[in-house]
Amino acid sequence: MRSFGMCNDHILLWYNFCILQIVMKKLLFTLATLPTLLWAQQYTGRVIDQQGKPVSYATVYLLQNPAIGTATNADGIFTLETGVHPSAQIIISFLGYEKQERTLNDFVTDTATITLKEQPIALEETVVAAKAGKQKNKKKAMTTLLYKVYNQMLYDFPDEPYRSRIVSDVRMDSEKQPWGMEQMIASVVNLPGKADDGRDSVQFAGELCKRFFQPAIRNRADSIYQDQKLKGDMRKAAAAIDSGVVVHQGLWALGNVRYDFEKSMDDIRHWEVTNESEGETVLTHTEKHNYMGFFKIEFQRHYIIDSDTYRIRRFSEEASAQVSIPFGYKVKGLNLDMLNLLNMSNESIEKFRLRRANAHVRLNTIYQFSDGHLYPKEKNLVADALITSTKRTDIPLNIRATQRVTRLQTTNVTPMTPLQMTKRVKRQIVELY
Repeated sequence: MRSFGMCNDHILLWYNFCILQIVMKKLLFTLATLPTLLWAQQYTGRVIDQQGKPVSYATVYLLQNPAIGTATNADGIFTLETGVHPSAQIIISFLGYEKQERTLNDFVTDTATITLKEQPIALEETVVAAKAGKQKNKKKAMTTLLYKVYNQMLYDFPDEPYRSRIVSDVRMDSEKQPWGMEQMIASVVNLPGKADDGRDSVQFAGELCKRFFQPAIRNRADSIYQDQKLKGDMRKAAAAIDSGVVVHQGLWALGNVRYDFEKSMDDIRHWEVTNESEGETVLTHTEKHNYMGFFKIEFQRHYIIDSDTYRIRRFSEEASAQVSIPFGYKVKGLNLDMLNLLNMSNESIEKFRLRRANAHVRLNTIYQFSDGHLYPKEKNLVADALITSTKRTDIPLNIRATQRVTRLQTTNVTPMTPLQMTKRVKRQIVELY
């Protein structure tokens, strides 16, 4: 009996100890978060360009924690509320401008104005017409040059996985007026050569998704989506895009520099040296397709390499497509639904006879050197398209996207699990007034 009583005493003591632990943990958590609760502060700023015009949908986020951030509204104004120390650094960026690093202290008292300096998108000014003498490369000389670049690639891009944490911004404009932006914080694992076609396999896990809208534009977009009564494959496609992962993952997967080079390096007659200056050589491969005269597309891939080491510094690929239907091909069904998702007018399109479509896409990749190898540091994309009907109805579409690496891991990288990649991404809808 005595031993039984001692056992009860021990159980009671252990129970009380567990309760005390829980209370202490809650108390410590409260004390830890108290400074944040007490010192949370609003920081307001305005972002303009060099002409004094507001920059809409510029991103503003903490350098050490990209999940804490916001974007500028139509007037270029942003408000960021956080409890971190005012000395914390923030990034202010927009595609086509030099990013700025500031501290929260700069926005403590008044609405500070930040002027972003224009910065041509990588390679816009680099790839120029070659001199006549440079284009007349003999087959043997070009073959030698390509294999020197390829051998350097084998060293710079090893068949080893790496993990990147990225901030990915995708903006959509209509008639040069921004109507929405989506930002995603995500982790990416690249598995070289593991895709079915020999490309790198990209494993993508979103951590946080933010969608920025002006209220009126958001209401219009919502009404268009609901009115279409999407069904079947179209609804599946819309749901996939709405998951907030597909677009960002697809952008990161583009621009597989080593794969594209390997695939085309034996096509000697379509290679040329398009520029040589300041220690850089630009190698360009051109690929054209023409389908019955109705559909024409041209791909150009520019490899900017160091003239001495043959190491790639930057990579750019662009595609131009033209569709011309002489008698007006009737767009209907799922394709018509897709056009109406892109159409930002007040009235939906019930019938659409396609006459012309023109599109131009450019993707640029800038690399960083780490642990003796090259890894993507930043990707940016510009896409412009115009779809025209026989009744001269135009649907313009403009997309701007940037993806920046905030953290890189090159050792002890393990593949993601299916659960990590399929987990629903937390999303915030942010209305910008």
